[in-house]
Amino acid sequence: MPDLPLLPAGHNTARSALTCEYRCGNSCSHEAPNRSLNPYFGDVVQRALSRRGVFKGGAVLALAAGGATLAASPAAAAPAVTSGGRPSRGLDFEPVAPNTADAVTIPADYAQQVVIRWGDPVLAGAPRFDAHSQSAKAQARQFGYNADYMALLDLPRRRGHQLLVVNHEYTNEEIMFFGYVPATPTREQVEIAWAAHGLTVLVVRADDCSGRLWPVTGDALNRRITATTPIRFTGPAAGSDLLKTNADPTGRTVLGTLNNCGGGITPWGTVLTGEENFNQYFGNAVAVTDPVAKARLARYGLPTGASTRKWERFDDRFDIGKEPNEPNRFGWVVEIDPYDPTSTPRKRTALGRFKHEAAEPRLTRDGRVALYMGDDERFDYLYKYVSTKTYKKGDSRAAREHNLTLLDEGTLYVAKFTGDSPAAEIDGTGRLPSDGEFDGSGEWIPLATGNVSHVAGMTAEEVYVFTRLAADKAGATKMDRPEDVEPHPTTGRVYVALTNNSDRGAAGKVGPDEANPRIGNKHGHILELEERRSDAASTSFSWRLMLVCGDPEDPSTYFAGFDKLKVSPISCPDNVAFDPHGNLWIATDGSALGSNDGLFVVPVKGSERGHVKQFLTVPKAAETCGPIITEDRILVAAQHPGEVTGATAENPASHWPDGPGNIPRPSVVTVWKDKRR
Repeated sequence: MPDLPLLPAGHNTARSALTCEYRCGNSCSHEAPNRSLNPYFGDVVQRALSRRGVFKGGAVLALAAGGATLAASPAAAAPAVTSGGRPSRGLDFEPVAPNTADAVTIPADYAQQVVIRWGDPVLAGAPRFDAHSQSAKAQARQFGYNADYMALLDLPRRRGHQLLVVNHEYTNEEIMFFGYVPATPTREQVEIAWAAHGLTVLVVRADDCSGRLWPVTGDALNRRITATTPIRFTGPAAGSDLLKTNADPTGRTVLGTLNNCGGGITPWGTVLTGEENFNQYFGNAVAVTDPVAKARLARYGLPTGASTRKWERFDDRFDIGKEPNEPNRFGWVVEIDPYDPTSTPRKRTALGRFKHEAAEPRLTRDGRVALYMGDDERFDYLYKYVSTKTYKKGDSRAAREHNLTLLDEGTLYVAKFTGDSPAAEIDGTGRLPSDGEFDGSGEWIPLATGNVSHVAGMTAEEVYVFTRLAADKAGATKMDRPEDVEPHPTTGRVYVALTNNSDRGAAGKVGPDEANPRIGNKHGHILELEERRSDAASTSFSWRLMLVCGDPEDPSTYFAGFDKLKVSPISCPDNVAFDPHGNLWIATDGSALGSNDGLFVVPVKGSERGHVKQFLTVPKAAETCGPIITEDRILVAAQHPGEVTGATAENPASHWPDGPGNIPRPSVVTVWKDKRR
């Protein structure tokens, strides 16, 4: 296998500067907040040779797109995808080709429908969307901006109806508002943006003859949660001095939830949503002079100057100089009861505070609930929480009230990984080590249990509020942007999407290692983790890389040993989900292969393990989010279409989904097999 030339270090430019600024405060252009001396994932790998873990055989998957070639697209040079025999259940479709179309592109024998767009009515009395006449009052009753995680829940007493819960991650005012001036936003524009954040709970009606879903506008269960909705703190850090502000001297009630990204559905039917890049909404950290407080702010990437959106001009809580504790009130997992529109959402402090991506549950062998969580930052960590009390089955009031306490008392862990290959075999090219796969063992290190800290020099409250610092002290393993984390519904194996890290191997930065085997990791990879005895309560595990992403012709890619001539190129895995047949579906964010982002599927077992197929692509400059895979339909959220540097409402780079003459509107799309074709 030939050596792969070193990839350029520095900022990953696959995403536009406009996306980077408004989604995460351009975090990749700044020094990574983790300045700890903890060993990097591969450093531990290279220092410690251990016995082989429970995983054997092929190990890494890469996702596939095929069909017609695309002119001027690097991805088009990849080999054509072929089915290679009888497809696994749930994979009977011809892959779509990589493309840059301003549309959702799907297989030829499928159909699609836009379920709901930004600005469409949700609550009773909401007006129809008018891009030229927006208001905060209207937006608070309309569908929010930039959908990310989605959950589809049953309504047992209403045949043909379901509850759709959708996160609204962030706003991009430059392509939302005509006449927007970034340096001088108006109060109305700011308040519209506040109302466009948060979540939507929406009743949808299924079409009996297709996969269409129709919003039931004004239903009594419909709800909008925004940046100003009162939310209650619960758990061991609730009421802490670290959460108190002038507006909330009790430290128990916060207004709103921001930058909601990945999430999960609990066994008791609530929805969890993680606050991710919350740091970008605050300004003026330079006003804080206490060295301990400054270090804490820096570890979470809080900006020293003005924020991009200038919200601090309109509400003191976004001015760190005036309210230094307000940033501590974001970066949590929020629990929503979608069946009770009068309920107060809860920020669960026992789950720790960081840039939460995902909160996916799994029951332990003795009936407790475990949650897996990623911290979406270069060189940050993978976490797990295990409750102290056990889950109670049933839908009685007593069972529900008991289950609503499970996320307030338990143990919060962080992951430490060890590899099993000699350092000389991890050379930065992605070449497989001599044992045939990237793999090893690991442990979950406890950080806190209830009101007891397991980290020397930190109280339990400090562990929960400054979890990153606690994980630094505990010696956790640095990772390449751990995003969505999903346990397999039957095997219990846990799949972790590591999106990318172009800083790997850059000047002054750590180099490649067994778990992150390439210099300039701009395409990302997926890690497969199996806990001892398949018990979510275990504190030890084995791991291996299931997929090393990129163009199949690139020798640094790996597809679980599957024939590279039969897979599609994939880059930057983000959200993951399982279908009813146990296949893994992967949504991408920031493809560095020259094609639009897409949704891919790959079997995780059997002879087709590693056979990646691209199912769809999203419109120009959009990100694929929140996949839901059922027997009847596939739902995706097309986030930030047309978010190209230089684009504005007056000069849009996309007209999806409404066509020429319209500004782009982030939307939810449903896709289904068209039986008439």
